[in-house]
Amino acid sequence: MSILSLRNVVKQYHNHRAVDGVSFEIPKGSIFGLLGPNGAGKTSLIRIITTITGADEGEVFLDGEKINADSPRHIGYMPEERGLYKKMSVGEQLMYLAQLRGMEKKEAKSAIVYWLEKFDNKDWWNKKIEELSKGMQQKIQFIATVMHKPKLLILDEPFTGLDPLNTNLIKEEIYKMNQEGTSVVFSTHRMEQVEEICKDIVLINQGQKILEGKVSEIKENFKDNLFKIEFDGSFPEDLKSNDFKIVSDTAKDVTIQVTQGHDSNELLRALIDRGIRIKSFSEVLPTLNEIFIKQVEN
Repeated sequence: MSILSLRNVVKQYHNHRAVDGVSFEIPKGSIFGLLGPNGAGKTSLIRIITTITGADEGEVFLDGEKINADSPRHIGYMPEERGLYKKMSVGEQLMYLAQLRGMEKKEAKSAIVYWLEKFDNKDWWNKKIEELSKGMQQKIQFIATVMHKPKLLILDEPFTGLDPLNTNLIKEEIYKMNQEGTSVVFSTHRMEQVEEICKDIVLINQGQKILEGKVSEIKENFKDNLFKIEFDGSFPEDLKSNDFKIVSDTAKDVTIQVTQGHDSNELLRALIDRGIRIKSFSEVLPTLNEIFIKQVEN
């Protein structure tokens, strides 16, 4: 079952169609990547999902129900542009936001204390937001996003401004929440993070969906029959042929493309027949960044 379903969603701003008939499903319990270059329509989609704006056409369903005024209580959204009130104290800010999401005062205070202690910052309650570093503010924004235990967590460039230690800390909490049943959407242009974190993605460009599916299957579909061989000794020059094309080589390894109509077994057999001492033989799959660039430039 899907936690989120978009069906032919359209959003028009004056003469610009920001979202143009987009449909996709986000599996329940998944960590999902919403990808696209700047201006692709990602933010417009997120604003529709979170009911900040409405779609001009199409439908959006959250956990099987059409989105409505109650839907934001089940969604946690951390925008790229953080929205904390600089003059408010941390405790006052988080209590206010928790009650906006329908939490009772006692429940909200308990959740806030839990998260501040988890981040080893229980003495922050009376600190003003403006007194905190950018990284600390990011932690508070994350607490504000998750303290009401949302079904769906939407994170827009969540690691911007965080050092590696705090990035890993937030990442671990995201994984824990996902394991406990929260579905997660990453909106980012950082492809290396997507490969590490997401199992499913959708790629948006110029308001339209141009690619969707499991990361592993997408990489398989875009592979170019490239194989990296690490070896000892010298590499034979006579291996170059119409069957095998050497793409790159060093003193210790070589990357070879197997041409259409041939397979990796033939390459491996040819290497063994020539007496090459093979240390490793592996297929080179394209990175999401390479696929992203190829699809957006087409």
